[in-house]
Amino acid sequence: MAPRFLRDLIPRPEKRAPPGAVLVAFKNLTWVQWAQFWSGWLAWTCDAIDFFAVSLTIPNLATQFGKQTTTITFAITLTLLFRSVGAIIFGILSDRFGRKWPLIFNLLLCCVFELGTGFTNTFQQFLAVRSLFGIAMGGIWGLSSASALENLPVELRGIASGVLQEGYAVGYLLSAVINLTLVAKHTWRVLFWTGAGITFFAAVIRALLPESEFFLRAKEQEKARGTNTSHKTKIFLHETKEMLKRHWLLCIYAVLLMTGFNFLSHGSQDLYPTYLETTKGFSAHNATIATIIGNCGAIAGGVIAGWASQYIGRRLTIVIFVLLIGAFIPLWVLPSSFSALSAGAFCIQVGVQGAWGVIPIQLAEMSPPAFRATFPGVAYQIGNMISSASSQIEATGGDNMKTTIIKNGVPTVVADYATVQAIFIGVVAAFVIIITIIGPENHGSHFENHKTAFEEGGGRDDAVPDNTSLREVDEKSSA
Repeated sequence: MAPRFLRDLIPRPEKRAPPGAVLVAFKNLTWVQWAQFWSGWLAWTCDAIDFFAVSLTIPNLATQFGKQTTTITFAITLTLLFRSVGAIIFGILSDRFGRKWPLIFNLLLCCVFELGTGFTNTFQQFLAVRSLFGIAMGGIWGLSSASALENLPVELRGIASGVLQEGYAVGYLLSAVINLTLVAKHTWRVLFWTGAGITFFAAVIRALLPESEFFLRAKEQEKARGTNTSHKTKIFLHETKEMLKRHWLLCIYAVLLMTGFNFLSHGSQDLYPTYLETTKGFSAHNATIATIIGNCGAIAGGVIAGWASQYIGRRLTIVIFVLLIGAFIPLWVLPSSFSALSAGAFCIQVGVQGAWGVIPIQLAEMSPPAFRATFPGVAYQIGNMISSASSQIEATGGDNMKTTIIKNGVPTVVADYATVQAIFIGVVAAFVIIITIIGPENHGSHFENHKTAFEEGGGRDDAVPDNTSLREVDEKSSA
């Protein structure tokens, strides 16, 4: 008999969404649910705009600061390294105090550091600001994911996961468009200043919306019981300790999973414009256009995969889309024409971001229910930290593997990023398939019915609020 993790790869029929359930759930959504979802999406989009601002302007930054590509990519590594710190800080704040104000504060910090990046004049200043930005940036994903998904019906969480995650691709797309227009006419600094303005707008939007219903309910119950703030903090710390005792192995697994996924995304995106300009001889304009086309594929893949996962399961969807990556690697690196390489970028990103589109809901359902901001956010960002050297690994590989292209009619030896990225992504894709198949899946989890982390017993997986308390809170809300 096959191992259980293989038998459970496809969820049981009772766990899958009925064919018409998604449409019914869409019709019943309130404007608050829509607004909370899109505010979470916008926050994640802002995160991506600034992160990819560095990747897209590496040649400009190298000229500005008089550094080599490998040195500039160290800024990307630093940002990724410090993101785990932010995930811990803001994840704990969100699970303890609520989704709204920690996310607003987090967005405002990102805005400040984005502005600061645009005013740096030395490479040391640039690295310092990017490190601080990494801390602020680290909290966004966990908080935006929890805010966006926990207020939606179970039937919509698959497709919502895909749309939410592709805020990352939309952010890359917006960053590329700004780079193509404003940066080309002015300076690389404009990209960071524009990103700061969009991030401030996202903070204002979230400030106008109410707190998550999940937290409002819990706070009403605790208020009715007369629990004070210091007591709730003691409970939170105790339940956090209990959760870690129960789920330490799950924590390790989640970090390994997210390490693979982060190597997959950063390995296929961070140096992609540099690869096209250096190895394929593209102009900066054409490299940016190809990047935009690739991100259109990312958006399509994420939405399709998120929707499919509601029916065929989270893990099986991930495996299918990662297999697509392997199938399209040759189209991604072998051609030399703009049209063929753009098609390869589109197809590769369908696979990469298709698999990624399932991750927000897979991690939310896998997580200890009361820690849906901290657990996914920290796992994601520690994975980011481990994979932070992706761009440097590829840049170093390019320094050691060379190829010859015809540039201005003259044979020129350049870094062979095509071969480096093909090998890198192929190995990572194989790892992701294995780690996904052997992992858990809690398809269709009703985590919104669970206690919060500041309620007694919240660290247990079966801790559900008392029905009597729920009825009392509902009666107060309707009154």
